[in-house]
Amino acid sequence: MTPRERTRSVLERKMPDRLPREFKLTPPLMESFMERTDSSDPAEYYALDVRDVFFRSPEGLPDFSRYYPEGVPPLPMPAGWEVGEWGVGTVPGSMHHFIHIEHPMRGLSGIADLKDYPFPDLTRPDRHRHLEKQVQSLHDRGLFVIGFMEWTIFEIAWHMRGMEALFDDFAFNPDFAACLLGRIAEIRSFQARRYAEAGVDMLRIGDDVGTQRSMLMSPAMYRRWFKPCHAEVIRAARSANPGLHVSYHSDGNCRAVIPDLIEIGVTVLNPVQPECLDLGEVRREFGRDLIFWGGVGTQTTMPFQSPEEVCRTIRRTIGTLGPTGYFPCPTHVLEPEVPWENIHAYLEAVERYEVAG
Repeated sequence: MTPRERTRSVLERKMPDRLPREFKLTPPLMESFMERTDSSDPAEYYALDVRDVFFRSPEGLPDFSRYYPEGVPPLPMPAGWEVGEWGVGTVPGSMHHFIHIEHPMRGLSGIADLKDYPFPDLTRPDRHRHLEKQVQSLHDRGLFVIGFMEWTIFEIAWHMRGMEALFDDFAFNPDFAACLLGRIAEIRSFQARRYAEAGVDMLRIGDDVGTQRSMLMSPAMYRRWFKPCHAEVIRAARSANPGLHVSYHSDGNCRAVIPDLIEIGVTVLNPVQPECLDLGEVRREFGRDLIFWGGVGTQTTMPFQSPEEVCRTIRRTIGTLGPTGYFPCPTHVLEPEVPWENIHAYLEAVERYEVAG
């Protein structure tokens, strides 16, 4: 089987020749990988089964300085300060994912302010006209292609507004909140439709709505504010490809809204974090409606177990979540604490799992 055929077999709940594999590395592990292998592409080096495609970055950015009038923190700007195309400012911390975020919309209050805000323009042809050719090139190599669009609504919104301010808006400034989420959903819907038109095999959306123990917000709040936006994005993709698989990503315990995700058309759940979810219960309750993608803990298994324990855990996890309808992979990008021996143990355990046994 080609990697694409193998992964599509998983999505169709059929037995592939072997289970597919995927992982991503934090910058420190990427540096180590490059030193060890003289390669700059782990997916190519380890013959992983899937590839992501993206919209191109804009050639230039609007001037967001008026949204940071005092400098953040006060001038001069710190080393590493960057502003992205949504206007969100970041300062790197001590390691990957440890960043300080500054919110350009923190001082806005009215809908008129939103209408003046320079949201990114993803409709420009230079942002997306490469997609058809890129997807076809990957398909010609037999690879499974994912249109990548995590941080779909909620995470972009709170990065721009600030989490406390956004939740205040839901209670005290709902028209502003609705306008903000609607604008983001409009942008994301265009992006989703273009991925589908370009022929991707799966759309990956998502927002982290779970904490280690429970939801970050009430299920009622998710249904009121975010479920309609996620549904709009999925509808846009399916308008171009009605059979397109849609993956939803949320770290943590999102158990309470899994039925809602199924209702709006999600077919693949990622990353199914074993430290936060009962994998057996999730499989029993939702295995008829969802494919599971992930399941291998990056808080426990990958950094702290021995290679032999990693292999045993992966075999046990495959038995719980699969083997059909399950794509086994780490639940998050692999952090610097993960030994290389454990990465190789993951690859070997998945490749050698007897799917027909």
